[in-house]
Amino acid sequence: MAGPTTAQRGAPGRADTSARPPRTGPDEPRISRRTLLILIGVAAALFTAFVIWVLYGSSWLRVEKVGTSGVEVLTREEVEAVAATPIGAPLVSVDTDAMERRLRQKLPRIDTVDVVRSWPDGIGLKVTERKPVLLVEKDGAFVEVDAKGVRFATVDKAPKGVPLLELTPEPSASLRRFGGDGLLREAVRVVGDLPAAVAEDTEAVRVTSYDAISLLLTRDRVVTWGSGEDGPVKARVLTALMKAAPKVGHFDISAPTAPAVSAS
Repeated sequence: MAGPTTAQRGAPGRADTSARPPRTGPDEPRISRRTLLILIGVAAALFTAFVIWVLYGSSWLRVEKVGTSGVEVLTREEVEAVAATPIGAPLVSVDTDAMERRLRQKLPRIDTVDVVRSWPDGIGLKVTERKPVLLVEKDGAFVEVDAKGVRFATVDKAPKGVPLLELTPEPSASLRRFGGDGLLREAVRVVGDLPAAVAEDTEAVRVTSYDAISLLLTRDRVVTWGSGEDGPVKARVLTALMKAAPKVGHFDISAPTAPAVSAS
């Protein structure tokens, strides 16, 4: 039998290295896990320091302008004067909460205000003013009352379309129970329930007790509303009565299930 050929035996003096993994040369550098973690930590620290410098130390992100929106009666100038925005300060360091508190305290006409950062260099003042729903006459001037029953401003001239509150409570249990402020809130509650057309025609709201509230309308019309309870129901009944009897002078909806009308 013939023995293995030279090709089968392989070349003499040479070992088969085809299955062996490649060896790393002695001169190739290797980074240990510890060194890698140290490098990552140093890079993170440098990046953090750079961010802090950009936010606080650089001139890139500093307050340069102030914008005000939402003002109607107030002016931008008086709002911005009270806000006292620190021009030139790092934008990130501005105490927006303190600015909001200062604006609400010094300008009671402001209902809500949002002080926002407008990157990269601005502060925005978003104002919502209180709207008067009633007026209380006092010493020839008028105190404005908003929908929350808050007296927020005194003006020399009555704003157009805002009814006058005639608060003349009679000595009664309701006065002792609710007080003048409670009766004021009831009047505000009634005004809030009025149909739009009736609200436009309302010149005064007269309150003598908790359950004796009346509306004085244009063309010498009077609405006996009663208490502030069942306001939406009374509003619907009043709208129907006014459509059915447009020339009537007196509407009584204090008991909305049994309304009444009369000539005067």
